[in-house]
Amino acid sequence: MTGTAELGKSRISSIDMMRGIVMVIMALDHVRDFFHNTAQVFNPADLTQTNEVLFFTRWITHFCAPTFVFLSGVSMYISLQRKTKGELSRFLLTRGLWLIFLELTVIRFAFFFNFYYDVTFLIIIWVIGAGMVLMAALVHLSDRMALALGLLILFGYNFLGSIPILTGIGFYPITPNMAIIESYPVLPWLGIMLLGYSAGRMYATGFDAERRRKLLFQLGASAIVLFVVLRVINVYGDPSPWSSQKDGLFTLISFLNLTKYPVSLLFALMTLGPVLIVLGWMEKRSGGILKTVSVFGRVPLFYFVLHFYVIHAAALIMNMVRTGKSFSEIDLHFAKTFGGITPEGGVSLPWVYVAWIVLVVLLYPACRAYDRYKSAHKHWWLSYL
Repeated sequence: MTGTAELGKSRISSIDMMRGIVMVIMALDHVRDFFHNTAQVFNPADLTQTNEVLFFTRWITHFCAPTFVFLSGVSMYISLQRKTKGELSRFLLTRGLWLIFLELTVIRFAFFFNFYYDVTFLIIIWVIGAGMVLMAALVHLSDRMALALGLLILFGYNFLGSIPILTGIGFYPITPNMAIIESYPVLPWLGIMLLGYSAGRMYATGFDAERRRKLLFQLGASAIVLFVVLRVINVYGDPSPWSSQKDGLFTLISFLNLTKYPVSLLFALMTLGPVLIVLGWMEKRSGGILKTVSVFGRVPLFYFVLHFYVIHAAALIMNMVRTGKSFSEIDLHFAKTFGGITPEGGVSLPWVYVAWIVLVVLLYPACRAYDRYKSAHKHWWLSYL
């Protein structure tokens, strides 16, 4: 692999494996969104309606978005091994704008299967793209300034209140029949991206692998301890305090039930702490199932787009079979259905897990083939896909 081979196999493979793991976990959440019979009925984090299995099915997927954004920052710093800051800046600007375009077109259609543009979500690809656009300027900061800014944003942005696009989620009507729903405001996720960029220094050429492994463990453990301390205090770090529940397990669920929209400080600490530890653990591991899932981590955007289309198409077909409706009878407007999916056509949670496993297995050959194509070709446009 030109440009990154000099970083050493363990550095590249650990990042690919980590990204691959969360790509697989991410699919579980999206399969649940489209297949589960309660996905459109209530929030799995609603302690008055959820159960233990459903909550943790949702909770484990919380690790995905912070990992994607953090590793995007890491990859930016690694790119400086083969790019100047000027070259990296230009690439981040163009790729960021490209990702925003994909969110508004290709990925939006995968969600809704319509061209009405009655509703458009601004979610993970949008915020990574917007973050890249901002990072096109911020990569010119010194390493210390980038780290300080990332920490300042993550620990202090809650004091700013809800600012549209930047810090708060919201519903923004464009016309009476068209609106944008923003779930991923830019600023807190930019803080995570900056911290990933700062962590990328540990993957620079010449950085001792054993020292990096120890640092990852230490940083991860510190994040977890800080999360626990702040959560126990129950004063700052998340707008939803925990409370005693009907039993010990539900009290734990309340303790872990943090705010993702917009991402809170405690949410970031809870998720990134274990991710850093796993990254350190994977420094010396590369075979078996980890090698298999790393394929998804090497083609993340391809996998992301493809898996949404496959999930939605499969769920829509199942929904039509279970409800007895033909495609012409389905209303694809967001106010009526979620991409044509209705609760009565859904399945129970065990079948969601079956559908998830089948999906991941089916996607592997396509991702493997694309990975091989990328490895054998050096076309400039492949860096955008």
